Amino acid sequence: MSKDHNQVWNNCLQIIKDNIPKDSYNTWFKPIVPKKLENNVLTIQVPDSFYYELLEEHYLNILSKSLKREIGPKAKLEYNIVAKMRNNGNTAQKEPLSMNTPAKDTNYQNKNNTDQNASKTREIRNPFVIPGIKEHNVDSQLNPIYSMDNFVEGACNKLARSAGITVAENPGATAFNPFVIYGAAGLGKTHLAQGIGLHAKEKYPNKSVLYVPAEKFITQFTDSIRNNNKNDFVHFYQMIDILIIDDIQDFAGREKTQNTFFHIFNHLHQLGKQLILTSDKPPAQLKELEKRLLSRFKWALIAELEPPDIETRKNIIYRKLRNNGGKMPDEVVDFIAKNVTNSIREIEGSIISLLGHSSHLQNELSVDLASEVIQRIVSKQKKEITVEYIQSVVSDYYNIEVDDLHSKSRKREIVQARQIAMYFSKHYTKLSLSAIGAKIGNKDHATVLHASRTVNNLMETDKKFRANIAEIKRLLTS
Repeated sequence: MSKDHNQVWNNCLQIIKDNIPKDSYNTWFKPIVPKKLENNVLTIQVPDSFYYELLEEHYLNILSKSLKREIGPKAKLEYNIVAKMRNNGNTAQKEPLSMNTPAKDTNYQNKNNTDQNASKTREIRNPFVIPGIKEHNVDSQLNPIYSMDNFVEGACNKLARSAGITVAENPGATAFNPFVIYGAAGLGKTHLAQGIGLHAKEKYPNKSVLYVPAEKFITQFTDSIRNNNKNDFVHFYQMIDILIIDDIQDFAGREKTQNTFFHIFNHLHQLGKQLILTSDKPPAQLKELEKRLLSRFKWALIAELEPPDIETRKNIIYRKLRNNGGKMPDEVVDFIAKNVTNSIREIEGSIISLLGHSSHLQNELSVDLASEVIQRIVSKQKKEITVEYIQSVVSDYYNIEVDDLHSKSRKREIVQARQIAMYFSKHYTKLSLSAIGAKIGNKDHATVLHASRTVNNLMETDKKFRANIAEIKRLLTS
């Protein structure tokens, strides 16, 4: 009995799923829709030409093998490329593309009217402008140093960078909206996100682009509540064409902030405006974000930044040296690339420190000097933040004993210190809530969860408390 196109494609997916990472499968294969199977030719529908090009570049071999296994040696693959135009709901469907046919250009249209709210701009308080200063233009808050030209491409970030360029070239008009970039600290999330914004701003100078760290968004929202101008705050963000929110994990536990961002997100998305978000982990692992907000992130293209391989690390070093007008022997570059492996931030710190030793202390740049400097930098940045260390810092800050945190005392200052220790333990360690509770007064997981929420709520309503948390955070990470 002959197979239909759905059956063939599902069988292919089973083979592909077993041979590529789960995140890659979810990102690049789940959105594909099989359309028909005729004369050994399977036609599949992909969201846009970027998908087609990426599949051809990275997954052609596994596609070819799985198709030949299901259809036979004469199997062929054709693509239907669909470009969604979000503002008018129309769909532009291109002609099928053969597996061996060069990709055709897909014309995207973005009919956003950036002038439709211009008349309102002067009536709305800009949270980035100091009160009393008359300024109505939106400053993008972008740092020119984070350009795409300065973002070194490697196997660790190629998919994310390629998708980022697609977003910058056609903001709001591709399937990559929202676009979520995630990865550990120091791998270039902020650089890539700002690079996309800079590229888009250069191509579309009339569009409003705004980069804002989640922590700053939270502070602005809290101030808007205190100053009774929440509507101005929301309206301001709803006028942005390309909104970049950095470190969305900081929204965790802040219910009022999340609720407001949810409405801003919906408004922008429905108008076809582009949203770019970064996080230190995949959205699915952000347990303290509201389900309805997480459901929006599932619409996203989610791209991971991984630690750079040795060749990428070398290229980063040479690029950094060129940008700073510095020189370094190749053997020193090789030594840094082999020994500083966790993050780009560590690599850049090593270079700056080495160049400083060389110029100010008149030391020759050598492998021995590099070894001495790197040992200090890497060991400092790898300092582990444990529950025990957190308890020690918090108890010193509040001038109490660590034993007080473990006691059953209900004194307000001790209860609050205990809750703060639980809050930071939840954020800085990988321990379960139950394990954290066991280490801090032998409490259960519900107590730890309640403590974290209490701290988050107080940070949103109490300026002095928020400053105390910021200072404790500085002590923990310095």
